[in-house]
Amino acid sequence: MSEKWIYWFEELSTADNDLVGKKCANLGEMSRLGLRVPPGFAVSVNGYERFMSESGAGEQIRRYVSENRGLLDKVEFQVQAGRQIREIIESKEMPKAMREELQDHYTDLCKRLDMEDVSVAVRSSGAVSMPGQMETYLNVVGRREVTRKVIRVWGSAFTTRAIAFRLEQGMEMEKAPIGVAVLKMVNAKCAGVCLTVLPTIGDTSKIVVEGNWGLGESVVSGEITPDQFIVDKEQEEYECVLGDKTKMVCYHPGGICFSEVPHEKRCVPCLDELELREIVRVAKDVEAHFKVPQDMEWVIDSDISFPENVFWVQTRPAKYMKKKENESEYLAELMSRVFKM
Repeated sequence: MSEKWIYWFEELSTADNDLVGKKCANLGEMSRLGLRVPPGFAVSVNGYERFMSESGAGEQIRRYVSENRGLLDKVEFQVQAGRQIREIIESKEMPKAMREELQDHYTDLCKRLDMEDVSVAVRSSGAVSMPGQMETYLNVVGRREVTRKVIRVWGSAFTTRAIAFRLEQGMEMEKAPIGVAVLKMVNAKCAGVCLTVLPTIGDTSKIVVEGNWGLGESVVSGEITPDQFIVDKEQEEYECVLGDKTKMVCYHPGGICFSEVPHEKRCVPCLDELELREIVRVAKDVEAHFKVPQDMEWVIDSDISFPENVFWVQTRPAKYMKKKENESEYLAELMSRVFKM
């Protein structure tokens, strides 16, 4: 009997970071906490390694890297190497037993949701944090397409940026501790991010919520200026700054696309007060659970009534500047930098 390599989110927790990657492990942890997480499953790092072994892709990559190791410190060759390695991976068929097991899980997901050919997101989930360096595929429909996109996510572990990251970190070039999340797409009315800290000044007494109409990719990618809500954690008072919401990301056959935001929606907050307060409530609970400020991603489903329409697709430790307690602390840090020069 082969080793298990696919897990439903509810089977996972943060203890499984190395098994399925941080994103999938966190989705499992959020499920255990009772957060509304889109249903789905995780393809483990073992699945990636099994594919690389059984398809022969791993041996081809090792041979290619060995023959060209002396050139890998050159940026122009990193571009070429990334392209070549991705072609090796994406040219391979998934071995029959693996393909059938993956596609059976997709079919089971459709049955769980009582839907035929449910639309899913196929997202990378690195065991080693490499934000923005691997691919995400949205609005993926059907057994065959899910299989193709899982292989393409595996291939995206060898983008130019990912190769450069491996070299900087002294990691083995041919290794890629990567899991894959396959989760139901939410029919998003609006979506965005939530940070339980003001990141630029390290103020942990505030929560920042940013959002736009449609899918959250427009917010995460920085393509538009989103609505911003700054909420006081204790008083729960908030201020809202409307963004220039001219474009939004929507479903498109086989993927997503940018479209114009209707004029009547551009000057209206994408969240109402009840939705905002629900996002803040959950974010505070998650921060208390993990005991560090969180960087979270939320989606409001247009097909479901409040509060069941608030879904969460990501949480991770937030990156933020350390708050300076007073001016003397700031000056001391500044002087230490001067003397190190």
